[in-house]
Amino acid sequence: MKKWSVVIILGAAQFVMVLDGTVMNVSISTVVEDLDTTVSAMQAAITFYTLTMASVMLLGAKLGDVWGRRRAFVVGSIIYATGSLMTALAPNIGVLFLGWSVIEGLGAVLVIPAIAALIADNYTGSARATAYAIIGAVSGAAVAAGPLIGGFVTTYFSWRYVFVAEVVIMAVVVLFARVITDATPPRAVRIDVPSVLLSAAGLVLLVFGMLQSKVWGWIIPLAPPEINGVPIAPFGISPTAWLILIATLLLWIFFIRQRHLVDAGRPPLLLVSMFSITQLRSGLSVLGAQYAITAGLFFMVPVYLQMTLGLDALETGIKIFPLSVSLILFSFVGTLLSKRWSPRRIVRTGQAILVGSAVILLASVSDDLRSVIFGIGMFTAGSALGLLASQLGNVNMSSVPSEQTSEVGGLQGVFQNLGSSLGTALIGSVLIGALSTSFAAGVVGSDLPDDVKGTISERTEGGVEIIPASTVETVAEEAGLSTTDAASLTTIYSQAQVSSLRVAFFGLIVIAFLSLLFSRGIPSTVPERTPKAARAG
Repeated sequence: MKKWSVVIILGAAQFVMVLDGTVMNVSISTVVEDLDTTVSAMQAAITFYTLTMASVMLLGAKLGDVWGRRRAFVVGSIIYATGSLMTALAPNIGVLFLGWSVIEGLGAVLVIPAIAALIADNYTGSARATAYAIIGAVSGAAVAAGPLIGGFVTTYFSWRYVFVAEVVIMAVVVLFARVITDATPPRAVRIDVPSVLLSAAGLVLLVFGMLQSKVWGWIIPLAPPEINGVPIAPFGISPTAWLILIATLLLWIFFIRQRHLVDAGRPPLLLVSMFSITQLRSGLSVLGAQYAITAGLFFMVPVYLQMTLGLDALETGIKIFPLSVSLILFSFVGTLLSKRWSPRRIVRTGQAILVGSAVILLASVSDDLRSVIFGIGMFTAGSALGLLASQLGNVNMSSVPSEQTSEVGGLQGVFQNLGSSLGTALIGSVLIGALSTSFAAGVVGSDLPDDVKGTISERTEGGVEIIPASTVETVAEEAGLSTTDAASLTTIYSQAQVSSLRVAFFGLIVIAFLSLLFSRGIPSTVPERTPKAARAG
């Protein structure tokens, strides 16, 4: 029993960490009403949760080395549970922001790297591969189940119960953490503060710039922020481009400082020489691409299901459910295949299936998206992600000695956040851009009166917002359009949403295809099986 009790405990913590990033998205309108706040404030809270994790993930990994991995795991779990309790009891948006976006995020940066490192400490050989496959399956299941759980609990109970459940789960995790073996002793390491500041600032600006690209635009400014009515777009360039440029500069300085620290005989925050390891570099790149695809898929599909088809949170979660089932199933299929196939073969098979599933999803796009083809596409996408999840954790961790697994765990957290941010930003930009273009073309080619076309063109010059298709007719009538013209405009907008979804799915195909280029460094040999007596537990 002890053999798998460790991964059960770590998996429970992993489920909560990942679930928290998806469950709130379907509850925004309810939370806004309960706390008497705004959608913009909630979007800021969601964004800042990601920023908190991205900014100090490397520091969290280093603290795991200094304190000991199990201690960091327990401390992080307690901090996380404290933040969840504050969120559950939050009387206003300020308390929710502090509890969820800040305190929970700080707890997560200690827990996530420790999970990866502790699996390496507690398992070896095929048992380790199985443990990482379980963690990967748990992560995918949490991503897919988040909207379903959030929708059900919010609809029939209260969104607060989700965070109460998180407190209970993390309390159980802390209670049973004593069964986890911490085989790597703590190290008395001095943490370089300038390195922490450089990495935090660079990652925050990079992630924030990516997330805001769908609003501000990548290069050409769309709706940049304003100060006293003056748009902030230096030299006519979107703030997104400037933030990413500054972030790249800061991260470059960070890398230079890490090398200087090593040359001076001082401990770096991150041993950047690890990036010269081909296996690790490929594993992290494929991991980032996997999370980019997952985030893109979980952005565009719910948006279409809710905004165009008018499904509620629970119905949306049910439509996504086939992906969750297949992801869990094929995580274990990938583990079984690893006894016969090399990690590269399994990963590339998953990547090829992912490309095919994106093509199937593109073919399924229709006015109602209720075809069997869509379900098949979601199931095959989940199977592909499951095969990837079964391999990447072990590929990354087995590429370095045991004393560096905390750092790799931190890097995995960084690449997961960067991949998720990039996927959301890219697919969001493609979706909104395609919607604007298709809507404008539809209006020009319609039978609407010329004066109506001119009015619509003027009002949508800065882009078209994603709004429920069912509300377009009311908005149009309030703007002075006749009932007939408003109905025509609704049809044009609905068709534009369908067209933009097709373009977004094509973008997903491109990302999935390009990810094949990253897998060349994945090991091409079948790992030797570890004798049963040598396995942990």
